[in-house]
Amino acid sequence: MFYTYVLKSKKDGNLYIGFSPDLKKRLVAHNRGLVESTKARRPLEIVYYEACLDEKKAITREKVLKTGFGRLYLKRRI
Repeated sequence: MFYTYVLKSKKDGNLYIGFSPDLKKRLVAHNRGLVESTKARRPLEIVYYEACLDEKKAITREKVLKTGFGRLYLKRRI
């Protein structure tokens, strides 16, 4: 399984969208400051995720969620 996920910063309220084959490990990495793009925005919490059977679909979904349409979709869902 591959996961497309959305994290919310408890510090500034901003969202981060990514994908990973191991959601739990990835969240730990984000919160330990091992991911450069979210290092200054810790702590983070998962507010949304989707499971995909293949990596390409997870990457495609991540790209969609990063568009204006995708962000509107998330705003309605979260």
